[in-house]
Amino acid sequence: MASSAVVSRRVSSDADSNALSRAVALLRTEGGVLADLTESNPTRVGIAYPDDLLASLSDPASLRYDPSPFGLASARRAVAEDHRRRGVTIDPAHVVLTASTSEAYSWLFKLLCDPGDGVLVPQPSYPLFEHLTMFEGVRAHAYSTEYHGQWVVDIESMASAPPDVRALLVVSPNNPTGSFLSADEFEHVTRLCRQRHWALIVDEVFADYPLDAERPMTDLAARSEVLCFSLAGLSKTIGLPQAKLGWCIAGGPAAERDSALAVLEVIADTYLSVGTPVQMAAPTLLAAGAPIRASIRDRTRRNLSTLRALAAGCPATEVLRVGGGWSAILRVPSTRSEEELVLELLHEERILVHPGYFFDFPRESYLVISLLPPEGPFAEAVTRLLRFVQC
Repeated sequence: MASSAVVSRRVSSDADSNALSRAVALLRTEGGVLADLTESNPTRVGIAYPDDLLASLSDPASLRYDPSPFGLASARRAVAEDHRRRGVTIDPAHVVLTASTSEAYSWLFKLLCDPGDGVLVPQPSYPLFEHLTMFEGVRAHAYSTEYHGQWVVDIESMASAPPDVRALLVVSPNNPTGSFLSADEFEHVTRLCRQRHWALIVDEVFADYPLDAERPMTDLAARSEVLCFSLAGLSKTIGLPQAKLGWCIAGGPAAERDSALAVLEVIADTYLSVGTPVQMAAPTLLAAGAPIRASIRDRTRRNLSTLRALAAGCPATEVLRVGGGWSAILRVPSTRSEEELVLELLHEERILVHPGYFFDFPRESYLVISLLPPEGPFAEAVTRLLRFVQC
């Protein structure tokens, strides 16, 4: 690690890996089969992709570089048109293309926050916000979601936010809890944002993958009465993380939305990060990706059913209700710490799972399991996992 005199305070000087990642690295160097129930990359789990899916990336028109801050008009129209399948009308003028959802967060923090300002982030959730906010000189303040037969947002913990907060972040469905924001919660959230003059940022990358949720509320920027930004991208919507195309859709009161877009255009024009080939290919990719999306959705639903059927025979374990996404959460007996449990699973059964504390679960013991792996290996690994935690 470089000297602290060289590296900014926005970058953590703690480069040490955790005990689990060190153990995984060691086992992989030794070889042998590892049942990876943390896999989140759909291109590595046997999902069928059309052979010619990426052909559109070689369009000769991509040789011409004609940069546009918010992205090519054809790509923005394609993103807006794709939302019609969820019954939502989006104006392409309100679509901002980015290289990833993480980049969209970065731009929005630049737009909304001065250095030292705060944003509200959910807990538990994917451990990305700590880094994204730190790199932008922004403070992350957690609000709680709690499980009472289903996940609910603790509005009081939102309302107790410090005065430096400028934006509220919602992940719907949440990763890993899978909880969609309900209509009542959305009403409470927007009311709070209006009262506190907060912007609302909604990460909807998993919105295409409902599980327990029958008719989840999605595309919240198009429904919002406060300044709101909905984020998504090809990484999840068609299972193509390497394509590096995300988008941010702006919504809310017209004057406030348009003013924010004018400033966001300056930020986007400074970076111009989205490649021309993927923008040219966007209409074809979004259309061709429908069967991939369907395959992923079928896989996750079947694996969730398998997990529940197997866990039904283990009364000391519980599969929590999951609205959507690619993960499931298993509550297990607290006979040892989560770290001890996942390390023992790894060494004795060669099964890799995420402990709940990776996602800031407030208490033990939870295991976070990916629903993406092939069904046969998934069922075999879950059977051994449940037998292990029962013993």
